[in-house]
Amino acid sequence: MSTISLRLPESLHKQARELARQEDISINQLIATAVAEKMAALMTVEYLAERGARGRRKKFDAVLAKVRQHARPPIAGDEFR
Repeated sequence: MSTISLRLPESLHKQARELARQEDISINQLIATAVAEKMAALMTVEYLAERGARGRRKKFDAVLAKVRQHARPPIAGDEFR
């Protein structure tokens, strides 16, 4: 485990302290979880961009063509609006 020194505006520190209290966790745990969530979101964007760059329109169209051949009406509630 690593230790970092973190400077927060007093208002943000107060809110973090209150949220941690409400969740019955430490401020350290709250901040570690918040950092992990933000990193996951940013890494997901990168992952999806990488996967998208590997995609090929011709293969995509071929898959869609198969779906169209066997198309059924959408289940109620799944329609496009």
